Amino acid sequence: MMAQISMPAGIRSRMIPGINGLDMHVFEAGHETAGRPLVLLLHGFPELAYSWRKVMLPLAQAGYHVVAPDQRGYGRTTGWDNRYDGDLSSFRILNLVRDALGLVAALGYRSVALLAGHDFGSPVAAWCSLIRPDVFRSVALMSAPFGGPPPLPPPQLSRKGVDRIHDELAALPRPRKHYQWYYSTREAEANMHRCPQGVHAFLRAYYHHKSADWKRNQPFVLKAWSATELARMPEYYIMDLAKGMAETVAPEMPSAAGIAACTWLPEEELRVYSAEYERTGFQGGLQWYRCGTSGAFNAELEIFHGRTIDVPSCFIAGRSDWGPYQRSGDPEKILRGACTQFRGFHVVDGAGHWVQQEQTGETSRLLLQFLRDQR
Repeated sequence: MMAQISMPAGIRSRMIPGINGLDMHVFEAGHETAGRPLVLLLHGFPELAYSWRKVMLPLAQAGYHVVAPDQRGYGRTTGWDNRYDGDLSSFRILNLVRDALGLVAALGYRSVALLAGHDFGSPVAAWCSLIRPDVFRSVALMSAPFGGPPPLPPPQLSRKGVDRIHDELAALPRPRKHYQWYYSTREAEANMHRCPQGVHAFLRAYYHHKSADWKRNQPFVLKAWSATELARMPEYYIMDLAKGMAETVAPEMPSAAGIAACTWLPEEELRVYSAEYERTGFQGGLQWYRCGTSGAFNAELEIFHGRTIDVPSCFIAGRSDWGPYQRSGDPEKILRGACTQFRGFHVVDGAGHWVQQEQTGETSRLLLQFLRDQR
């Protein structure tokens, strides 16, 4: 039996059936008044629709109908295949875009005033706005920059480069591996779901490690996509070769005093995440990584080579977030090359990777300012 999730007054939970094979769980605010413009919020990993709880009411109070779904593979949304050897293709980017389109239609809308995506929700939001600018009228990308569609063939050259970087990482004096390829292994789900410290403690350490509370999160632009440069990132991105993610984050578990002082994610809120992931496991979210690292679905994305995001766009990230700097190169320059109506690269003080939770007020202000500037 699923526990009741406590949400602030004004936010409701409901199931919407029949969306691209899913019964989709959503949180809604501003739903009491018909005819409001729609704002759609897409979460990342390992998160939930619940991750948007703190920005939903400020957006609704400004006159918007705000909807945050549990995406395919997450939380209380059902109808997805949770087997490692199951239907991986259902988690590919174009099908995730179809999920978002289906949700918009089920809500009775033909367009979205703002689509915001955080972490892995960011590339989904980017592709939604690139492919269907008539539906998704503006986009806010958060933590994960978008560099545009993949290049046309010959793909074998790029795949060789990917394979080579893994060999180079493993050959370092301190052997390492890239977290996205680790997340794509069969062992990753059990390592986190059945870890000795338990899911709750694992998530506490993981969220802490990637937040501004971990003071060594001081990101910078990498000079090249090379093993030596990648190894300058924290261990939660470039892991020790012999460790899983559970072992990687365990030493960074904050003290009892540190946990008590964490106002952006108190224990009762973390329990929402841990209870859901204890129930569902992590494989649903890990399938998204597998789609990307396998390269199996790149060919259908290459069709869009040369296309740009031509609706108003912006980018928001925490100053202590390594997310924008995972690849070499200036993330703002990369975004400006992919977005023809780019309106701002915003870095939020006092936030790491979980920017909409760590600094709710500033994130809400930036999103509302972005919406106002389009009127």
